[in-house]
Amino acid sequence: MAEGAAEAPAESGGGGDSGASAPERGVAPIKPQYLTTKEQFHEFLEARGQEKPSQETELDIHGKLYLAPLTTCGNLPFRRICKRFGADVTCGEMAVCTNLLQGQTSEWALLRRHQCEDVFGVQLEGAFPDTMAKCAELLNRTIEVDFVDINVGCPIDLVYKKGGGCALMNRAAKFQQIVRGMNQVLDVPLTVKIRTGVQERVNLAHRLLPELRDWGAALVTLHGRSREQRYTKLADWQYIEQCVTAASPMPLFGNGDILSYEDANRAMQTGVAGIMIARGALLKPWLFTEIKEQRHWDISSSERLAILQDFTRYGLEHWGSDTQGVEKTRRFLLEWLSFLCRYVPVGLLERLPQRINERPPYYLGRNYLETLMASQKAADWIRISEMLLGPVPPNFVFLPKHKANAYK
Repeated sequence: MAEGAAEAPAESGGGGDSGASAPERGVAPIKPQYLTTKEQFHEFLEARGQEKPSQETELDIHGKLYLAPLTTCGNLPFRRICKRFGADVTCGEMAVCTNLLQGQTSEWALLRRHQCEDVFGVQLEGAFPDTMAKCAELLNRTIEVDFVDINVGCPIDLVYKKGGGCALMNRAAKFQQIVRGMNQVLDVPLTVKIRTGVQERVNLAHRLLPELRDWGAALVTLHGRSREQRYTKLADWQYIEQCVTAASPMPLFGNGDILSYEDANRAMQTGVAGIMIARGALLKPWLFTEIKEQRHWDISSSERLAILQDFTRYGLEHWGSDTQGVEKTRRFLLEWLSFLCRYVPVGLLERLPQRINERPPYYLGRNYLETLMASQKAADWIRISEMLLGPVPPNFVFLPKHKANAYK
């Protein structure tokens, strides 16, 4: 018999001395610091069981070029153009959570993803924890995305006065409930886009970033302007640099005034995890190529027209090629042309690079098309659209959303 076998207890029903008394039933000797009561044991398991398990998916976009979620102009056809030029990360236009919960088809269309968008997220706007959590839960079940972003940067009055967008920066309790609630129900990382603050000289971001990290945000993008500033002053990249430390180890992306590879290089020197590009992409979507190849691209007017031709083709695929689809494509093309006209060709500049806050003067391009593309008159944008989509309908009116500049 092997050594020690004689000491093994006999199984019930087996042989052995029936007269031997069974050992007294005792309690395993656990160290005192680990002991608890039955009630506390079950309370602990119940509480922890309701917690979200550790996130399986991660958002690793360090050093990537992120195309900002752009209202109106950040549509799917435009994102396809930017992907072609090197955008790494894309995000759908801001969607209002209450509209999604009400089943509005136009709002759900904002969440559509093209197959070329390999790293794609959607952005939600809302002011109340319950509706934001419900909406996040709905999205979690119905669409495939790599992340969900909360819009805490929108400055427009319609959103701000309802407590959403930038207003959440001054509503810390609601803000926390929204982030925690959404994070609880999502299986993908939750990100947040914020501004420096609401008022021009009252920075809030550096105080909010550590809290956002603790609430469960996977990544934050900081636009270096306050709500009051809008675009009246340059983005504050010195402040963004300070905020990198406040956010650590949570990654912080920076956003504001990037229109050249030099701007992008300076931005990365602040220590941000990556950069988000917004207006710069609207003025020249080939900016992503310039940054990756570290060069200025003197793109010709015919090459730029070819980009617009691709956009119209993508638009007709997305919105339809019937009369309604053609006119919808035209509307979005005209909105984009109202930004594209601000681009000044590299070959015409005395000093490189063009800066985003510099308004272009009137100039004659190297050919008619280059000059036409520089026009800031809506009538000329219409003319370009007619080159691509045919004549406008009778009584056509166009008013760009971002400024009062009408065509009748």
